[in-house]
Amino acid sequence: MADQIPRIIVEKNPSQDRLDELKIKSWPKWGCSPGKYHLKYEAEEICYIVKGKVKVYPKSSSSTAGASSSSSLDAQVVEWCVEFGAGDIVTFPKGLSCTWDVSLSVDKHYIFRHN
Repeated sequence: MADQIPRIIVEKNPSQDRLDELKIKSWPKWGCSPGKYHLKYEAEEICYIVKGKVKVYPKSSSSTAGASSSSSLDAQVVEWCVEFGAGDIVTFPKGLSCTWDVSLSVDKHYIFRHN
């Protein structure tokens, strides 16, 4: 009974037509400097990365911090990440908890969808 981690979708280098279709230039802007940021998405977010480089580490709601056990399940826990950067469109699903590891300062346009 493993919990599913919500899926992050990365569109690498979308066409100008795709950017125009989404009206990205009308979206608000946000930026951050290099560092680690812990985030929880209360709504779906779509963003267009203008500049920067990020690794996102999703968190499973089934993980237990500080548990000490020698079960075979512990050996199967693997940390994974999603990488994206300048020129990419990224969709973060509602309910996602994650850590952003920003290696190059980020500027992005974003929009939240409360469906």
